[in-house]
Amino acid sequence: MDTERALSAGIAPSPAAEPAAAPPRMGRAEMRATAWLASISALRLFGLFVILPVFALYATTLPGGEDHARVGLAMGIYGLTQGALQIPFGWVSDRIGRRPVLYFGLSLFALGSALAAWAPDLFWVTVGRALQGAGAISGVVLACVADVIDERHRGKAMAFIGVTIGLTFAGSLALGPVLERGIGVPGIFALTGVLAVGALLAVGRVVPAVNRSGPAPVAFAEVIRIPALNRLNVGVFALHLTLMALFVVVPLMMRDAGLGEDRHWQVYLAAMIAAVVLMIPALVLAERRGKGKAVMLGGIALLLATQVVLGFAAGAGLALVVGALLAYFVAFNILEAQLPSMISRFAPAGARGSASGLYATLQFVGTFLGGAIGGWLYQHYGSSAVFAFCSVVTSIWLIAALGMPAAPPRHTPGPQPAG
Repeated sequence: MDTERALSAGIAPSPAAEPAAAPPRMGRAEMRATAWLASISALRLFGLFVILPVFALYATTLPGGEDHARVGLAMGIYGLTQGALQIPFGWVSDRIGRRPVLYFGLSLFALGSALAAWAPDLFWVTVGRALQGAGAISGVVLACVADVIDERHRGKAMAFIGVTIGLTFAGSLALGPVLERGIGVPGIFALTGVLAVGALLAVGRVVPAVNRSGPAPVAFAEVIRIPALNRLNVGVFALHLTLMALFVVVPLMMRDAGLGEDRHWQVYLAAMIAAVVLMIPALVLAERRGKGKAVMLGGIALLLATQVVLGFAAGAGLALVVGALLAYFVAFNILEAQLPSMISRFAPAGARGSASGLYATLQFVGTFLGGAIGGWLYQHYGSSAVFAFCSVVTSIWLIAALGMPAAPPRHTPGPQPAG
C-alpha cells in the first residue's frame, strides 16, 4: 500500500520498501538462440571427439600409421590450427560481424572433413585435420552469446552450452566405435562435413548481421592480467592436453587388455550415462548453491586420481582400466561443462569476446600439444610415461585452482583488471 501511494504521488519508492523482483525467465527467442549456438559449438567438438576412440586403431591401417608420434600429431594438429586462429577470428568478428566469420570457419571445417575422408595415407589425414581446425569459431560462438542473450540470462546460456559440450564429448565417445563399424573412419569425417553444412544454414537464423552494441571494449592486455581468468585458462589447457595424450594410449590399452575393438563402444556408452547422471547434480550445486570452486576442485582431484590409476593399470586387468575410465569421463564432463560458465562470470562486460577467444585458444593449443607429446612419449617410453606426464600437468592445475576466488554472483559486473 505504501508503495502504491508513493507511485501515485510521483515519488519512487526506496529500495528497502519492496524486495527486488526476480529476473524474468528467458524468452523463447533467447532459448532458441541458445540452443542453436550450443549446437554450432558442439559440432566443432564433435569433429574432434568422435574420432578419439577409433583413430589410433584406424591409423595403424594407413601408410605412416606405424609411427605413434605421427599418429599423435594427426590427432592433435586440429588443436594447433584452432589455437592459432581463435583470437584473430574473434578480432575480425568484432569488426565485420560474427556471421561472415562463422560462415567462413564452418566452410573451412567442411572442406577439411572432405579432405580427411578422401585421404589415402596419414599425411593427408593430418592435412585434413589441420584444415578442419582452421575453422576456429569456438570463441566467436561464445561471443555471440553476449550479442543475442540478455545480460540477466547469459550465465544460464553459457552453462547450457557447457553442458552441451560435455554431453557431446560423452556421446561422441559412445558413437565413435558404432559409426566406425557402420561407415568407417572416412565416413565419420564425411559425416562431420555434412553436419558443418547444416550448421551453416543455422547461422543466419540466430546470429545478427551486425554485432549488437555493448560496453566499451577492454584492452586485451588488461584481460590477461585478471588472475581468475588466468587460472581458468590454465585449467582448460591442462584438461584438453591430458585428454588428447590419454587417447593416444587408451584404445590400445583396452584392446591389449582383452576388450575387442567392436566392444569399445559399450565402455563409452556406460561413461556417457554415468556422466549425465553425475554431471547435472554437480552443476546445480555449482550454479545454484555457489559451490563452483568446490565442484571444480573435486573434479580436478578425481581427474588426477584416475590418471594415477591408469598409470598402474597396464597389465592389471580390464576391470581396472574400465573403472578408471568411467571415473575419468565423469570428471572430464563436469569440468568441461563448468569452465565456460565460470569464464562468463569472471570476464568484465567489455572483454567477453577477448576472454572467450583466449580461453578457446588455450583449449586447442592444449589439444595439439597433448596429441603430439602423448604420441612422442608413447613411442619412446611407453604408456607409463604418458600417464605420469598427465598426472604432473593435472597436479599443477590443481595447485593453481586452489587460489581461485569464489565466483561473483550473477547480474553483477565482472572483476576489474588488476592494477
